[in-house]
Amino acid sequence: MYPTLTPRTLTPAAKPTFYFIGVTTGHSSIRRVFPAWADALGLGDVEMMGIDVAIHADAADYRSVVTFIKNDPLSLGALVTTHKIDIFDAAHDLFDEIDPLATLMHEISCISKSDGRLCASAKDPISSGHALDAFIPEGHFARTGAELCVFGAGGSAIAIDWYLSQPARGADRPARVTVTNRSQPRLDALRAIHEQSAPDVPLRLVLAGSASDNDAVLAELPPQSVVINATGLGKDAPGSPLSDEALFPEGALAWDLNYRGDLVFLDQAEAQRAGRGVEPVDGWIYFIHGWTQVIAEVFHIDIPPSGERFDELVAIAAASR
Repeated sequence: MYPTLTPRTLTPAAKPTFYFIGVTTGHSSIRRVFPAWADALGLGDVEMMGIDVAIHADAADYRSVVTFIKNDPLSLGALVTTHKIDIFDAAHDLFDEIDPLATLMHEISCISKSDGRLCASAKDPISSGHALDAFIPEGHFARTGAELCVFGAGGSAIAIDWYLSQPARGADRPARVTVTNRSQPRLDALRAIHEQSAPDVPLRLVLAGSASDNDAVLAELPPQSVVINATGLGKDAPGSPLSDEALFPEGALAWDLNYRGDLVFLDQAEAQRAGRGVEPVDGWIYFIHGWTQVIAEVFHIDIPPSGERFDELVAIAAASR
């Protein structure tokens, strides 16, 4: 495990530093991958440091972190995971610039600086889109009439719904989007964004307080639906949003946004590969796209989402995994 900071132990950087704001950042593969990427990308003498913040922490903690990055000249910016919506809600007024997607989705996944200005952006709609395109066949929804089901209504769920439901996809959109969550406010926030961006795609929101509630939702999905664990369970906390009795739809694409942790959701999907044709997908490629999108923004470099340079970064990450 790597040393990390907390909102109570923030100290000025000794060298140019890029931060990772999460829950258990010391366990992430990025701590091994980033130094190798920095060499390959020519980023110079730069350090990565994790900042661990409790899930749904006090607003003062989020404001402390953002203020620290803003005021410390050697703090270059940050990638934000679990806390994307909470940071927006608590600290959006501290930013000099907020990009349109961050404003629409009320979430911040990237903190960067440009000409002395602190900038907030939402990279999840882009990085999740690249990851989705890597495993969902082109034309899948138009051809099958499949639905999208997302367990969890945080920033990643909002980004996924936006990407797969946007009108530019034409007929290749889910027949219906179902999102479950343990608290109503997150569901309400997702509804507001969905109704702005894709009001013609049917949306069902389910307040699900237990795994059995999610099992019931899963049982109603048509074959070949895309089912996503966006709860953080399996990484930030143990377990899965589903019970071991849950049945995936025949031919489902089951995406666990996590790539580390106990990955129970992924194991549940794998157990139904042979009998029900379920295709499990872990979050590794999402990890790659998420980090490279933010690194490109923070360091003001170009990292295409495919091609020779991207393939090199994938190979470096795989060697460190």
